[in-house]
Amino acid sequence: MENKHSITHVILTGGVGSRLWPLSRKSQPKQYLDIFDGKSLFEMTVDRNRNIADKVMVVGNIDNCHLSRKVLEKSNTEYIDIIESTPRNTAAAIAFAAFAADPDDILIITPSDHIIDDMENYETAIEEAVEKASQGYIVTFGIVPTKPETGYGYIERKGDDVISFREKPNQVSARDFIAKGNFLWNSGMFCFKASVLLEELKAFHPEVYEKSKLVWESNTNGNLDLALSLDIPSISIDYAVMERSKKIKVVSSQFAWSDLGSFESVYDYLVSIGHTVDENGNMVIGTDNYTAFIGVKDTIFVYTATANLILKKEFSQDVKSVYNALARDNSDLLN
Repeated sequence: MENKHSITHVILTGGVGSRLWPLSRKSQPKQYLDIFDGKSLFEMTVDRNRNIADKVMVVGNIDNCHLSRKVLEKSNTEYIDIIESTPRNTAAAIAFAAFAADPDDILIITPSDHIIDDMENYETAIEEAVEKASQGYIVTFGIVPTKPETGYGYIERKGDDVISFREKPNQVSARDFIAKGNFLWNSGMFCFKASVLLEELKAFHPEVYEKSKLVWESNTNGNLDLALSLDIPSISIDYAVMERSKKIKVVSSQFAWSDLGSFESVYDYLVSIGHTVDENGNMVIGTDNYTAFIGVKDTIFVYTATANLILKKEFSQDVKSVYNALARDNSDLLN
């Protein structure tokens, strides 16, 4: 892709994947699980952006930076490693990446745990975003919705202008959004010049800007200081900048996309690549042991060595409550 600006692919890889417990643990978050065609989501993220960007940057955390390093070393990929000592949400993570870049560099920010198909449409969307970013806009990628999904946030838009960002809706609101026709799923992907993002962060959330700057300036080989980091407000980039800046544009994107944020979306993806389900739509994940389902349908059995999960597909969003209950008990089953 020809562009006069240097393009850096920034991979955010700090999440724990609580909605995919027990597959996803603190020691092995969902983006590093090799259950997707023999590759991890992190590896697929690196691969799909390899020809788009000039440089790679990873913003991860102290607990799993060794996992991303293993993937990148395997493919001989040079990268800039930013290692957070404690999670401070996406505003700080993205600020660190912008401070680490040259002011005119264009950053493409992607989470590390998404599935994206249809590379032609993906690259078209990236090209459009880079063009807008080079003109000084902060670009968000909105996905043309295929159904009234309640697990995603939405972007209301008119053309490429953002009217509003909406939180994850209930089923009635989701149907209403789809019927209106001008709502897109919020992908959590962004594109901008490093300097533009920092200017807007400084204007709208100066505390995150100043404290992130202090942390970055005191880094040691990309490792960030814990005591200083704890001073940074934990806030998402959406709240800190995207919902307040007048420089936001949205690229309406046609590529197939899922954030695999629930077992229902994992189920749908695995079915699409040929994973076995029985005649009642029941699925086994994590074991080849013979497993029989009687009297149930659309049920997922998740096997791991230390914990199993059985759930109806439509209750996938409730897995986080199990995770939270274990967290309150400081259970080793989260590690």
